[in-house]
Amino acid sequence: MPGGRLTQQERQQIALGLADGLAYAEIARRLDRPTSTITREVMRNDGPTAYRADLAHRATERRAHRRKQAAPRGPGAPVQRHGRDDAAVREYEEAFTTLLMRQGLPKMTARVLTCLFIADAGSLTASELVQHLQVSPASVSKAVAFLEDQGLICRERDERRRERYFVDGDVWYRSTIASARGIAQVAETARQGVGVLGRDSPAAARLENIARFSDFISETMLRAAEQAREVLHTKPETASGVVTPRQ
Repeated sequence: MPGGRLTQQERQQIALGLADGLAYAEIARRLDRPTSTITREVMRNDGPTAYRADLAHRATERRAHRRKQAAPRGPGAPVQRHGRDDAAVREYEEAFTTLLMRQGLPKMTARVLTCLFIADAGSLTASELVQHLQVSPASVSKAVAFLEDQGLICRERDERRRERYFVDGDVWYRSTIASARGIAQVAETARQGVGVLGRDSPAAARLENIARFSDFISETMLRAAEQAREVLHTKPETASGVVTPRQ
């Protein structure tokens, strides 16, 4: 299986495969590449409907150039905190961003949220996000506004009166609650259709099944979220359930 970066020819084959409606796995098989490589390539370059081989290739070259400029050189280069490897961190950041994009977040929004997740400081200012992502302040502002509207991030002012953005401990709880309420709305709307279409009709029976299924999923998610909320505020050693034996 070949390694290294995708070539321009491979990107052209990806574009042709997407145009033909091929699945990522099939494109990967034809190129003898991991499916995850194809998925990541497409999702970080505007998705399957807008992917263009030439633009994707240029974007990759720009990212590589920025990384080369940012890479520490010489014996006096600073040691990364916690023994981290820069390349591994960047790869992880891209993988996490791709995952969030597959969950439905726009690309820039996913990039900002990932930055906040992995920031040791626990929060970042708009200027810090701009510097890290190498994008315009307007792009960050738009992404931050979206994330705040969805309840995924919060803001506070530091001692220098700068606004800092952070992900608090309840973000997954709130996100799950919001998803459960959205599914409950599906159930409510489906039941309205039962009355409109006639209770004895095949369409009404189908909608009733959708409503019952959605009700069950919503109620289960709400109960699970309440029961699991304490996990978000428990130290990993306790949450793992592993008891360290005494020496």
